[in-house]
Amino acid sequence: MTREPAQSGTYGDPSGFSDHDHTICVSDALAVAEARCKQEALRFTPVRRKVLEILLQEHRALGAYAILDRLKEDGFGSQPPVAYRALDFLVLHGFAHKIERMNAFTACTDPEHAHTPAFMICRLCDAVAETQSSPAKGALEDAARTTGFQIEHTTVEAEGICPACVEKAD
Repeated sequence: MTREPAQSGTYGDPSGFSDHDHTICVSDALAVAEARCKQEALRFTPVRRKVLEILLQEHRALGAYAILDRLKEDGFGSQPPVAYRALDFLVLHGFAHKIERMNAFTACTDPEHAHTPAFMICRLCDAVAETQSSPAKGALEDAARTTGFQIEHTTVEAEGICPACVEKAD
């Protein structure tokens, strides 16, 4: 199944800050997650589904406690392990990413493909756009090769101001 990413037009094009039909965005991404979980025999529990839905609705980085508050409002558990277990599942299976700088989470824009994402994070509103990254190429790859280090995982995060916040400031 191939589809356009939920938060950006063409994967690799960092248009996660652009306007789009948010209802379709959320429903498409949930359908992809449900189908993949069914295909891979993963348990997509109501809590896991709700956490993914919360992340998809926001298009910004959310901390576990903000997610827990939303879960509590919707009648799910109010203990931190409830949110953390769901987030661990979503990150492990590529439905969400952890934004290290903020100790927060965002929905993945392309959960159907293994990739190395880069994130642009608005420091004013916490909006997040995801794009493709190739950190293993260039200087980092050269340094690793020189030292014999094997890169297994990288996180690329850029902080700045999104177009909406720039427009508000003008």
